[in-house]
Amino acid sequence: MSEQIKITLPDGSVREYDKGVTSHEIALSISEGLARNVLSAKVNGEVWDSNRAIDEDAEVQLLTWNDEDGKKTFWHSSAHLMAEALQALYPSTKFGIGPSIDNGFYYDVDFGDQEFDSADLEKIEKKMTELARQKNTFDRKEVAKADAVAYFEEKGDEYKLELLEGLEDGSITFYTQGEFTDLCRGPHIPNTGAIKAIKLLNVAGAYWRGDESRKQLTRIYGVAFPKAKELKEHLAMLEEAKKRDHRKLGKELELFTFSEKVGMGLPLWLPKGAILRDRLESFLKKEQKRAGYLPVVTPHIGNKNLYITSGHYEKYGEDSFQPIHTPSEGEEFLLKPMNCPHHCEVYRSRPRSYKELPYRLAEFGTVYRYEQSGELHGLTRVRGFTQDDAHIFCRPDQVKEEFKKVIDLVLYVFKSLGFDNYTAQVSLRDPENKTKYIGSDEDWALAEAAIQEAADEKGLVTVVETGEAAFYGPKLDFMVKDALGRSWQLGTIQVDYQLPQRFELEYTGSDNQKHRPVMIHRAPFGSMERFTAVLIEHCAGNFPLWLAPEQIAVLPISEKYADYAEQVYNAFTMEDINGFIDHRDEKIGRKIRDAEVKKIPYMIIAGEKEAAEGKVSLRKHGEGDIGTFTLEEAVKYLQEKIQLSIAGE
Repeated sequence: MSEQIKITLPDGSVREYDKGVTSHEIALSISEGLARNVLSAKVNGEVWDSNRAIDEDAEVQLLTWNDEDGKKTFWHSSAHLMAEALQALYPSTKFGIGPSIDNGFYYDVDFGDQEFDSADLEKIEKKMTELARQKNTFDRKEVAKADAVAYFEEKGDEYKLELLEGLEDGSITFYTQGEFTDLCRGPHIPNTGAIKAIKLLNVAGAYWRGDESRKQLTRIYGVAFPKAKELKEHLAMLEEAKKRDHRKLGKELELFTFSEKVGMGLPLWLPKGAILRDRLESFLKKEQKRAGYLPVVTPHIGNKNLYITSGHYEKYGEDSFQPIHTPSEGEEFLLKPMNCPHHCEVYRSRPRSYKELPYRLAEFGTVYRYEQSGELHGLTRVRGFTQDDAHIFCRPDQVKEEFKKVIDLVLYVFKSLGFDNYTAQVSLRDPENKTKYIGSDEDWALAEAAIQEAADEKGLVTVVETGEAAFYGPKLDFMVKDALGRSWQLGTIQVDYQLPQRFELEYTGSDNQKHRPVMIHRAPFGSMERFTAVLIEHCAGNFPLWLAPEQIAVLPISEKYADYAEQVYNAFTMEDINGFIDHRDEKIGRKIRDAEVKKIPYMIIAGEKEAAEGKVSLRKHGEGDIGTFTLEEAVKYLQEKIQLSIAGE
């Protein structure tokens, strides 16, 4: 009789199967329809091929296209399918890496002397479709390191040989489908037949292993779906995303620019963008003041020893700008990569009592990181950015309550800006690789428990990601979906027992003894640059009324009403409702169209009748006429609308 193992499913039910059962067979025992749709499976938390044998009791989650890990498996397999097509069309191609990404996949390849350009993508797509229809299985094989090295030496693929250098014997696997074999950990879908709709999107350059001193490979991006309809919908979303691209709208709306003379990745905020940014800052500063935060300002540079003490230099020194040397021998400074070490020194500026805690410090602090030029992207990836940083120094018994208060602040920010679709990601330490982190197991256990309990008590929908913690502590990251369904990491809260130890921070307790505070790091926006970019794309430049750089456009019908237009404009600006007067010698229809293009929330028409009666006609962007109001009524109307927009209504 075969040995039986117990399989626990996500609903808590337990089923017994013969040892060596596969996830596909488990699915088949439930229903044939489920078995047809299973792409892979999570076995004891690790994603496996659905045809891989399970030899011991396990918790099993069957993954389909509706699961993120199922999609990742599908797209990773699509990358291998593309590689197979490239091998068939360009036989001497060498392969780097081919992972899944948030919306699709890519493969970095070296074409050598073979001719290739983006016009060839359609040809590669056709070959991929042809190969997919063969329904070749993805076969996994464990390979000894010596055999793996011999295989890629024969192929002359130096990229795979370099990857093998970092792998231990006994941990190496190959995957083969059709005529293509790759070094890969997997997992993969059962066979290529599930890949029905394919689109290769674009080509870019990518330095091998992200090192600018290494060879530049060709990176081909693509996406694939199990149904043609889903590909069609995705391509429509990409077209809409192009229209919403913050780089395009930032230029059209005159929000920000970049200059090669200033430097790559260093944004210049134009007047309208500066107003937008100032409104965001003022909004958060007001809420922070209510919540008991104290403002501080710290320098843009710091002594290198500051970041050695904090541990940031060891972890991020390579990503920082080169040290600044002074005339004093051995003295070095860094452009500030983080605000937290500076805030620790603010705390240390005098003795602290338990009665002062929690001690909340807040700063819109600009920091600098040397991002590689190929990674820079508009405002979402820059070399100089401003964080809405705050650090809360508190007693251990205050951690959870303070954490919950920060959650409330983050959610208020999201509501006011129209982000209502989000998930909270609990990012924990990787217990299998503790060398990436600092601090004791006891401190990590306390910090992780505080985050999980706070998230549960606030009723957040959470996912747990092991290995995504900061090097000094676990964190709660807010993953926000924008209007196009794309996921962005906005806002983070972190619990830190380590920096207070490294900086020897203390407070005198009620027992008159010295104690160590706990530090909470928080940034609801994350960075002003990235947050602004996501906000622009989320609302397509149609900012909430309270945030719009220009809230009104006063449109006199002709020059005869210029004086009345000034009177109208002044009435609004006196109440901090800002905009401009369009004094151009243009017809009113043209002025309205131009204001619509500029996405001005409200247009205020001033003509003969309005001037005679002391009234104005209001139009709303995208909706048209609202009606005629007295000037006083119009001001009050917009004041009420602004307050409603701040409340997210």
